[in-house]
Amino acid sequence: MSSLGAAIALAVITIAAYAALCTASPVGYCRKCRGFGFKIKQNRRGRIVRGRTCRRCDGYGQRIRLGRHLYNVATRLHREGTR
Repeated sequence: MSSLGAAIALAVITIAAYAALCTASPVGYCRKCRGFGFKIKQNRRGRIVRGRTCRRCDGYGQRIRLGRHLYNVATRLHREGTR
């Protein structure tokens, strides 16, 4: 029984830490362009040049974290339901 209690406590601590992270920093780096906003390419000579604008983040280099997205959806649903 104690291992189950420890697992539940660990899960609650992990969720609370992720919620604090989403509150403190609601955006993270785009996974596709790694926060640059564009794809890094090499030309024929091997020099690194700027490529096309990232389609996933539209060139911002940031994405909304999953927890913050879920919070925004719940807030919007509550606001629209109580009008």
